[in-house]
Parts: sequence; structure tokens; C-alpha cells
Amino acid sequence: MSVAIVYWSQTDNTGAMANILAEACGGEVFEWDGFSADQVADFDALAFGCPAMGDEELDPDFEELWNDCTDELADKPVVLFGSYDWGTGEWMEAWADSARDAGVNVVETVIAHLEPDDEAGEALKAAASKLA
Repeated sequence: MSVAIVYWSQTDNTGAMANILAEACGGEVFEWDGFSADQVADFDALAFGCPAMGDEELDPDFEELWNDCTDELADKPVVLFGSYDWGTGEWMEAWADSARDAGVNVVETVIAHLEPDDEAGEALKAAASKLA
């Protein structure tokens, strides 16, 4: 299966998560501004990563890309992932709920407090198995 891993990261913690996913499933990594909704059809499965920003929300530029891609995802398996510093991970719960409400086949979510630790790394590897 071909897997796209698309992410936005300010401190590269979410980028590190993207690379763990890619290594585990053989996916192709894209920074958010190097991917478009037109490319969704080229992949069998996708992962999207964005850290918690502001008041537990997605980065606005990344969110625009995500919204553009949502209609194209159909029943493809999707993993959502990202890092956070403050808060409790509410942004991921809200993102996953919104995605599922839009018909996205979210098969897993993974969050990491700051840099991905061993626990987050194992969770990412498990999530990758749902994409490959």
C-alpha cells in the first residue's frame, strides 16, 4: 500500500512523529505546504499530523489543507497525530470527532507530549500497521 504522511510542525516534534510513522510503514513524508488534495487519490492510506496550537486547535494553514483533503479521503484509512505542550490533548479529540463526523475513516490517533518518547514511538508504530 502507498501511504502519505502529511504534517505541519513548528518545533519539529510532530515532524519526528511523521518520520517514525514513515519508517514503520514505508510511507512518503510531506510537509503540509508540499501536499494538496489532488494528491490524495495517489495513496491508499494517509496520516495527517499537526501539533496543538493556541487554545488546543489546529494551525490555520494546516487546517485549510486538511479541510481541502477531507472530501477526497473517502474510505481510505487515516491516522491523525501530533504533539502538544500545554493542555491535555483535547485538540486531537476534537479533530478526530470532526473528521469522523465528516465521514473520514480515522483508524487511530496518536499524541505526544513535546518530543515523542518511547511510548509515543510504540503507539506510532502500531498506528502505522493500520495504514500498511
